[in-house]
Amino acid sequence: MKEQKSFLVPMAFLGLMFFTCGFALGINSLLVPVLKVSLSVSSMEAYMLIGATFLPFLIFGYPAGILISKIGYKRTMATAFGMFAIAFGAFIFSADAKSFPLFLTASFFCGTANTFLQAAINPYVTILGPTESAAKRISIMGMINKLAWPVSPLFIALFAGASGSVAIDDLGKPFAVIIFLFIALGVVALLSPLPEVKAAGEDSSETDEIDQEVSTYANSKKSVFQFPHLVLGAIAIFFYVGAETIVLGTLIDYANELGLTHPENYSWITPISISIGYIAGIILIPKYLSQTRALQICSFVALLGTALVVLLPGVYSIFSVGVMALGCSLMWPAFWPLALMDLGKFTKKGSSLLTMGLIGGAAITVLFGLLKDVSDARYAYGLCFVCFGYIMFYAFKGYKLR
Repeated sequence: MKEQKSFLVPMAFLGLMFFTCGFALGINSLLVPVLKVSLSVSSMEAYMLIGATFLPFLIFGYPAGILISKIGYKRTMATAFGMFAIAFGAFIFSADAKSFPLFLTASFFCGTANTFLQAAINPYVTILGPTESAAKRISIMGMINKLAWPVSPLFIALFAGASGSVAIDDLGKPFAVIIFLFIALGVVALLSPLPEVKAAGEDSSETDEIDQEVSTYANSKKSVFQFPHLVLGAIAIFFYVGAETIVLGTLIDYANELGLTHPENYSWITPISISIGYIAGIILIPKYLSQTRALQICSFVALLGTALVVLLPGVYSIFSVGVMALGCSLMWPAFWPLALMDLGKFTKKGSSLLTMGLIGGAAITVLFGLLKDVSDARYAYGLCFVCFGYIMFYAFKGYKLR
């Protein structure tokens, strides 16, 4: 792949889009406790809201890749913002009707928009520059994305004008503002100076020797499923997104259960922790730390954090979720370059497969909600042992399989 001489401007536009993804997902951390109170639903039912947000990644991950192939990255991004506007219109209708099934439907629409946007921006930032520094670029985008998670509850509270806790009747006005913002972002995406990019070996006419080798290797395959490191990477993303969604999306609810005052303030623990990890990645990768070594270290830290959450009591437990978040930080930036390596002409289809792995955000979080209903919330976090254990396998062995 030919190195881009300057991608500062494209990175700025991509940063805005990564912020949007985090903002949309972060709304769930507010809706879960709101619906538990306003509609009297159980923890498992409330976490089905997050499940509905991530289900589209499985259903539409592959179609998103097809759309990118047909209309390009930039137009797919603009299409996704239009979908977001429709989704938040559905949220307003759901709040007016006070209907939990309608909230699930609106969350599904929101997840569909996120699927198409994620399918475009993640591979784009991966192949925008040199492969060995891809984790650094994704770390920058990831930090922007995660800091957006706690912004959305504060944004809704601000525009709702709620003096205390936000209720279901307060959601209409802030969601209307969000619809306007997403329509504006769609226009910005269409007008943005984002060039169409291709991965190494994706263009068979490349004359670069390395690109030709990648192209030859990829052309010997007939399906994306013949790349073991890609398939195992998609499974790793499944477990990662499930665990990370638990880490990022449950703190307000967990603080409520612990009886802590101003539970919304605890939502900042994990974004700050993850941002610390991202800053370390930006500084250290690739000069002092390889993408692979970063993934190995982070998997160990995440397992340690999970143990602390389960073993420590009260406020110590909720702050230990921050250790889990620190471990999560450089996983996503490492998965994409490691899993997309040497795919050549299969890069877009491979990106779709990785995007489908985000269904873990549905399966794992709903299971987490079920565990919360039948046991102590601290022990429900133990589910992440399985997730991070597999990621450790991929970090040391799975990514090597060719």
